[in-house]
Amino acid sequence: MPEIGYQADRTIVGWSSFASDYSHETNPDLQWPKSIDVFDRMRREDPQVKSVLRAVTLPLLRTDWVIDGAGCRPEVIAHIAGDLGLPVKGEAFVAPLRTRDRFSFKEFLRLALLELVYGHSFFEQVYDQSSGSTHLAKLAWRPPRTIADIEVARDGGLVGIRQHGVDQLIGVDRLVAFVNEREGANWVGESLLRSAYKMAILKDRLLRIQALVADRNGLGLPIYTSPAPAEGASFEEVKTWLDEQIANGLAIARNARAGETAGVSLPYGAKLEFGAVTGKLPDTEKPIRYYDEQIARAVLAHFLNLGTETGSWALGSTFANFFTDSLNAVGQQVADVVNQHVIEDIVDHNWGPTEPAPRLVATAIGEQQPVTAEAIKALIECGALSHDSALEEFLRAKYGLPVKGEAEKTGEQSTDAEIARAAAEVAQKAYLATNKPPLRQEEARELIRRAGADWLTGDGPDVNRIPATEPEEAA
Repeated sequence: MPEIGYQADRTIVGWSSFASDYSHETNPDLQWPKSIDVFDRMRREDPQVKSVLRAVTLPLLRTDWVIDGAGCRPEVIAHIAGDLGLPVKGEAFVAPLRTRDRFSFKEFLRLALLELVYGHSFFEQVYDQSSGSTHLAKLAWRPPRTIADIEVARDGGLVGIRQHGVDQLIGVDRLVAFVNEREGANWVGESLLRSAYKMAILKDRLLRIQALVADRNGLGLPIYTSPAPAEGASFEEVKTWLDEQIANGLAIARNARAGETAGVSLPYGAKLEFGAVTGKLPDTEKPIRYYDEQIARAVLAHFLNLGTETGSWALGSTFANFFTDSLNAVGQQVADVVNQHVIEDIVDHNWGPTEPAPRLVATAIGEQQPVTAEAIKALIECGALSHDSALEEFLRAKYGLPVKGEAEKTGEQSTDAEIARAAAEVAQKAYLATNKPPLRQEEARELIRRAGADWLTGDGPDVNRIPATEPEEAA
């Protein structure tokens, strides 16, 4: 199906009144779509805001996202994993032959997490049906600043979106909508930076005042005092003389510099001095630090403030637990949207609504029991784990060890059952190729038992019915 929307902004035509009706936003600057420019400026200009957003998004981008195919058919699992370019849980990842022009889940996830900045992030589903089956071609991002209107049904459900310069409605059946903390019909959502907006504005004002204080009072001010005029001079002479002294003194004060060869020559009675700052300057550092703390607190990132004046690093683990719990909640929300409106749609297009659909899951961030060599050794010794090839591949990937070569894999010591199974296959082939039984029945039964096929019963072939072949005489 052809793509309807676009990403590049064509024209901006007025403001929509949708958001103010449903979000109950009282601040005119934060009513959609004006809020897009405000939040965009906050994340680009404020280092603390940028740090907070990175602290939230980077762990979600770094964690492992896999397809859980429990209860689903292998062909369905392989189809979904191939379209999304993700590994299947419990199986080794098979990289595609090419990555160019293929769906990039990491890039999609990065854009989907912009819902935390703007409150919402919309994607249009684009499919490829050239091969006879429906495959996901891409999830095309629709930037918030290009959206002209969001149509909502009376029951609060999403009808679709319209973009500037595009008259056709992009319906909900083709949309994937990520909305942060949606309430009712508010499909604009709420930005993660909304509660930090006031702190960012006040901090910006203080930073400007701090810059002015440093600019106006950071250095001593050169002051030139002229000598007294000559006694007995007329008024006009005194006026002319003072005008010359003011002009000369101003030039001396402006050019006053400290240096190895710097100096100044003054007439008798004149004086040049640097006036120090008098009075007490306003302390802007503490309130600026306080506003930074409040911005980090808005997303439970208290640990970003440790090491200043808000506790010690010993509190880091406690703060990190709350923060990682919030990250896992965000990851679960993203996974739920993808499962409902991407994976299930692909399964519906190919196999119908009654086919079980795989699920997208993310590895928990901040796991309490890290995978260590000592922990693996203890689990193997107690019998909770068995040392097999899958575990070895996982440990090699975990600790960045070289991948085991194919020659080494084929040279692994086989188990008793594998040896017996191979012997049974050889015996069966030999039996079909000759008119003499190569094994006695008790030998065949032992191989069957060791191969794990005890369910095979019977006495086996009647060797008395097989004609014997007389040995040929030697030439």
